[in-house]
Amino acid sequence: MSPLPPSLFKPALGLGNPHLQTLWGPLWRKLTHLDRQRERLWLADGDFLDLDWHGPYEAATPLVLVLHGLTGSSSSPYVLGLQQAVASRGWASVALNWRGCSGEPNLLARSYHSGASEDLAEAIAHLRASRPQAPLYAVGYSLGGNVLLKHLGEVGSASQLQAAVAVSVPFRLDQCADRIGLGFSRVYQAHFMREMLTYVKDKQRHFLHHGQHEGLAALERLGPLENLRTFWDFDGRVTAPLNGFADAKDYYRRASSRYFLGENRTPTLIIHSSDDPFVFSHSLPAASELAVDTTFELHTRGGHVGFVDGSLHNPGYYLERRIPQWLAGYL
Repeated sequence: MSPLPPSLFKPALGLGNPHLQTLWGPLWRKLTHLDRQRERLWLADGDFLDLDWHGPYEAATPLVLVLHGLTGSSSSPYVLGLQQAVASRGWASVALNWRGCSGEPNLLARSYHSGASEDLAEAIAHLRASRPQAPLYAVGYSLGGNVLLKHLGEVGSASQLQAAVAVSVPFRLDQCADRIGLGFSRVYQAHFMREMLTYVKDKQRHFLHHGQHEGLAALERLGPLENLRTFWDFDGRVTAPLNGFADAKDYYRRASSRYFLGENRTPTLIIHSSDDPFVFSHSLPAASELAVDTTFELHTRGGHVGFVDGSLHNPGYYLERRIPQWLAGYL
C-alpha cells in the first residue's frame, strides 16, 4: 500500500476495538524472518546491549535505530516489520535489545527500565562513531519511545539524530501504572507482571549458576516477589531499588518523558491513539508542552502499538508506511 495521510488511517474491518488492535501483533501477526547480524555493545559500567543489524552496510546509507517496548525484544513483530520496511527503501537498521532482553541475562543486577536514557546515549554514540557519514534516525515504541523522548530532552541541541519517531508513549508513568490496572487492561498488567518477574528470576538463576555473588545478593535483598500484582508494586519493590530510585514515585517522576518534551531540539514525530488502553487521555501532553520541531499525530483509534489497517485477510501496517515516509523528509 502507498503511504496515506494520517487523517486517512482506518482500522481494518473487524479490528476497530482498541484491544484487538493492541493484541493483533503479538497474537496473530505472521512473523517476518530477516537475515540479521548481532553485535554486542559493551557499556561503560561493564554490562552489555545486543544490537541486531539488517540491510546494506554502505558508509553513507541512512541508518534507523529501533527501540522495543516493555518485555519485548528485537524479535518483536513491530520491530521486525519496521526493519523490513526501511530495508525496502534501501536503508540500514539496527534493533537494540535493552539489558537482558536479547535472550541472555545481563551481567549486572540493574535492569532496563523506562528511564534508561544513559544506555540509549551510549548506543547512539557507538552508532555515530561506527557510521559517521550515515544519516541517523531513531524510532521508539512504548517504553522505547519514552526512553527516546527523555533522551532527546536531556541532550537538547546536542542530539546526534537527524530525526526521531516515538509511538504509543507512556508519557506519565505514574498515571499509566494506574490506567493499566483498570478494566480489561488488567489482562495486560497480569501479562507484564509474569514476564517481568520471569526476567528477575532468570537473572537470579544465572547469577547463582555463574557464582556472581554480588549480583545475587542485590537481587536477594529485594525479598520475596510472589505477591507483586501491579506496576506500583513491581516498580517500588524491584525497579526502584535496582536502579537507584528512592521508590516507585521517584522513578515515575524522574523517568516520565512528559517532563522532558519542551527541551527536545530534534525533529520528532509522535504517533498516538486516543483509545490506547495503557494511557489516560489526560496523560497526553498539551501543544504548549511540545517543542517547536515536534509533530503530535493523534488518531482516534489504533490501540497500543497497533494501527492495523487493510483487512483481516490482507492486513496493512500503517506505522511501517508512515514512519519511513516521514523520516525520508529529513534525508
